[in-house]
Amino acid sequence: MADTVLYEVSDGLATITLNRPEAMNAMDVATKVALRDAAREAADDEDVRAILLTAAGDRAFCVGQDLKEHIGLLAEDKRSGTGRTMSTVREHYNPIVRALTGAAKPVVAGVNGVAAGAGLGFALAADYRVVSETAAFNTSFAGVALTADSGISWTLPRVVGPSRAADLLLFPRSIGAREAYELGIANRLVPAADLRAESEKVARALAAGPTLAYAALKESLAFGLTHSLDETLEKEDELQARAGASEDHTIAVQAFVDKEKPRYLGR
Repeated sequence: MADTVLYEVSDGLATITLNRPEAMNAMDVATKVALRDAAREAADDEDVRAILLTAAGDRAFCVGQDLKEHIGLLAEDKRSGTGRTMSTVREHYNPIVRALTGAAKPVVAGVNGVAAGAGLGFALAADYRVVSETAAFNTSFAGVALTADSGISWTLPRVVGPSRAADLLLFPRSIGAREAYELGIANRLVPAADLRAESEKVARALAAGPTLAYAALKESLAFGLTHSLDETLEKEDELQARAGASEDHTIAVQAFVDKEKPRYLGR
């Protein structure tokens, strides 16, 4: 894995850190490959019970595509006639978003600065966003004559509503942390100095929680957004039966009866 993405697992928490602070954590090809591989590894590892996605530095979470590299790749495409540059959506961005949204465990994004383009997409792919008071968000795509990718056309309208999503995509602008909180993009605002500690605290709390129940909650929320009430009720019945058969449910009920704090096993 490239050193532009750091990966660490500790006590059930996988921490993925974008590590190109000098480039505002922009996505060059090596970084996209490393992030894709790290996200897949964290999602597939049964010993990982929560994922924290964050970034090095204090200026940016991720500003999306590395345009300096991108312009060179576009020129090479014209010379070769291959058109491979834009396959990055299929090869990199889509797998990253699928891994994060599809992980059967909670994903927390600790957003320390600017999240633009694909960087915003990665943040929105998380289940919970802890955001620095100095952070900012921007869709960016139309500003460079591109359409949405990294799942934003699916996640953004579900977070802010279709009308606001259209406004933010058609007229890209910087959204400050406070407005992001009011729109629902940020779940929790914290001082910049506290961002890393607070996002890790949230992620570790989730890593110690009932993992199967969290996975079921993710699945039911995604299902309910695109299905009828009757279909959603059937899905809730299915998922609740699964959660009720888990060891963690038995542990939780016994702890309630004993007036103790449950110690979940994640199964």
